[in-house]
Amino acid sequence: MSEEILINVTPRETRVAMVENGMLQEVVIERTRKRGIVSNIYKGRVCRVLPGMQAAFVDIGLERAAFLHASDILPPPIAGDSKEEWKINELLYEGQNLLVQVIKDPLGTKGARLTTQISIPSRYVVLIPYSANTIGVSTRIEKEDERRRLKEIVLRHMGMVEQGVIDNQNDRETFATRPAENSTGTNIRPCLNYGFIIRTAAEGVSEEMLCADMDFLCRLWQEILEKSSESKPCSRVYEDFSLVIRTIRDLMGGSIEKVRIDSRETYREVISFAEKFIPHIVPLIEHYPGERPIFDLYNIEDEINRALARKVPLKSGGYLVIDQTEAMTTIDVNTGAFVGTRNLEETIFKTNLEAAQAIARQLRLRNLGGIIILDFIDMIDAEHKRQVLKTLEKCLEKDHTKSHIIASEVSSLGLVQMTRKRTRESLEHVLCETCPTCQGRSSVKTAETVCYEIFREILREARQFENQEFLVLASQDVVDMMIDEESNSVAELETFIQRSIRFQVETSYTQEQFDIVLLR
Repeated sequence: MSEEILINVTPRETRVAMVENGMLQEVVIERTRKRGIVSNIYKGRVCRVLPGMQAAFVDIGLERAAFLHASDILPPPIAGDSKEEWKINELLYEGQNLLVQVIKDPLGTKGARLTTQISIPSRYVVLIPYSANTIGVSTRIEKEDERRRLKEIVLRHMGMVEQGVIDNQNDRETFATRPAENSTGTNIRPCLNYGFIIRTAAEGVSEEMLCADMDFLCRLWQEILEKSSESKPCSRVYEDFSLVIRTIRDLMGGSIEKVRIDSRETYREVISFAEKFIPHIVPLIEHYPGERPIFDLYNIEDEINRALARKVPLKSGGYLVIDQTEAMTTIDVNTGAFVGTRNLEETIFKTNLEAAQAIARQLRLRNLGGIIILDFIDMIDAEHKRQVLKTLEKCLEKDHTKSHIIASEVSSLGLVQMTRKRTRESLEHVLCETCPTCQGRSSVKTAETVCYEIFREILREARQFENQEFLVLASQDVVDMMIDEESNSVAELETFIQRSIRFQVETSYTQEQFDIVLLR
């Protein structure tokens, strides 16, 4: 599989596109004015504790207070390894200052989500400073010998010895460790009394590079602690790397063949970062000086515009209908013009198979998160249902964002329930806003409906005021209908109220807008 990363940089906006086999799979947009804050670390101040919700609101200097749940708070040191569930008012109090990290950007009317369980990623490892003496290994590193080699490197560099496996959850396997002691009984490396997670990118990496990554993170954490002690409450003490550097750090794997950047300044920045942390990928990074915009190379601008549409055509003639709401996203599959060549069940099966692949791509491309309901066309054959679900699961494996199919089967109604982690605003929310005409309803009142509303309003005002004439200001379509199809109704109304009615087109009015002016 051929993969390329295209990076378009302008003074106010950076866009990163991931292209697989010539087709856009993912696009991330970061604007200077609305840069995401996930992974940033703040010195926050608790402004409200909510025992009923087991949560607290924390002021970190943003427009809205951020949300911190009890499950995201480190237990007090005296708790040790206790599994007891702590109450929020036993952990926090109003006015308390604490170091917190953002794990979810503000979305819509909701503030940012926080945690005190801080983690700082680098290229090959993640530092978890408050999880002392534990090591995690990504389960995506499947070779047992390699897992053992990497874990032993980290153990040696920390001066630790393994006690045994204690946990196995999500995407890592965690080991308990204890400090190795020298002949005097003191810790060999007390300054590295932290925890680490070995990332997938560390597979095959040399001991020197892995240890350098660990040392870099430890130095960075000490700087954060020093800055935190000097900073005022409600201020930022650490900001994550820019979108471009995060992309190079996180997405550069064995299948990436090329990274093209259209900004010479950003290219130099990336080269400098890569030479220091990921030297083997330097030959893959190139500056794109072409006059043709870099996103035009693969029609990415057109793909982005299509990703904002509600309807997604399939090659077979079928189509998807994607609707985003506050609570969930629904994706409906339709056969459309596809009639097939054999029978109806075969037609439905082929459409659903194609739809499963398209859905996985659209989830990445649009960055849809939260609860997602997939409404496949009803299938009778149980084997067809199994194959459609298997195809969906296989396509979702390529997604860098974690997703989960809730029930491992297609329901009798053809529904599949799944979730996808919300990492940032969806593409639609980044690029669009609520329609000022329909206010997000996806429809507007017809010209006929507005005409009848005007009639009722004129009757209402005729009963209240002693004017001689009415002037109706409305859109072109409404006025045209009034003086054409509804002309008899207008004449009858004038006779009934014994006053004349005039019309004037206001080009700036939407179809639903109108005003009635009283004339003497």
